[in-house]
Amino acid sequence: MGVMEHRLHWKRSLFRYGWSLARAVILIGVCYIVIFPVLSKLASSFMSRSDLWDTTVAWIPRHPTLRNYELAWNYMNYPTAFWNSVKLAVLVSALQLASSTLVGYGIARFHFKGAKVLFTLAIITLVVPPELFIIPLYLNFRYFDFLGLLPVQLNFINTVWPAVITAATCTGPRNGLFIYIMRQYFKGMPRDLEEAAYVDGAGAFRTFSKIMLPAAVPAMVTVFLFAFVWQWNDYYMTQMFYSSATTLPMMLDKLPNSVLGMRWEASLPETSLLNNTGSLLLIAPLVILYVFLQRFFVESVQRTGITGQ
Repeated sequence: MGVMEHRLHWKRSLFRYGWSLARAVILIGVCYIVIFPVLSKLASSFMSRSDLWDTTVAWIPRHPTLRNYELAWNYMNYPTAFWNSVKLAVLVSALQLASSTLVGYGIARFHFKGAKVLFTLAIITLVVPPELFIIPLYLNFRYFDFLGLLPVQLNFINTVWPAVITAATCTGPRNGLFIYIMRQYFKGMPRDLEEAAYVDGAGAFRTFSKIMLPAAVPAMVTVFLFAFVWQWNDYYMTQMFYSSATTLPMMLDKLPNSVLGMRWEASLPETSLLNNTGSLLLIAPLVILYVFLQRFFVESVQRTGITGQ
């Protein structure tokens, strides 16, 4: 009996250590896939022209320089682009948070005909490519008449209004996910909270604002951070509706042409160094934001409907 127990214990230990080793290998592989591009861009951002053409230089530059950061900072007009990106991302994220919270709460806590259909349609929008509706959406904002109610047609192209209207009306390309998160969170909250508020004479809006909304802060943090990051990195929609915007993604796209047009000695391989440097300048604010809000972000994700609550 002792020999059998010893063999069973040995097999369990072998399985446990084997699974730990396999899990470590998987995590290392995933981390390598995610971190390798960042490390590659970071290494090349400090390379000089001589390092670029030196075949013996792989990761550590022989002649490190900050010239790439200086050029990218100047050609991207970084302070102005950064401030414009912050204003646009905060505005759009706040509007998306407000609209998706209202819609998610209504679908989760009120029973009316078509609620399930609306929720299903919101989820379907997550799998619809933006290329399918971008032309009708462009024409709608090019000749905007608010469903024919306005006496004249307004041209909202090259303005911030397309982003504001889609965010405020919860019709943006990613609002389906935000509605899902808020709906799942509100649906998991006990109805005793609402019933107690109704017994005390509170109406639907007061119950929502005083009882339900403060309890939904974790989900709201998740939605706001997702919306902020996506809007910060957005190039496709911004370029389509607001091509004259001076935001970081737009300036990063113009960086190679700016360098080639103003520095005749620059070559296409050398502009790749500036592209890598500009990409780091683009994601640096998000990394800093994540470092400070990591604890709140992880906690909010764990407590929202993403985990199936």
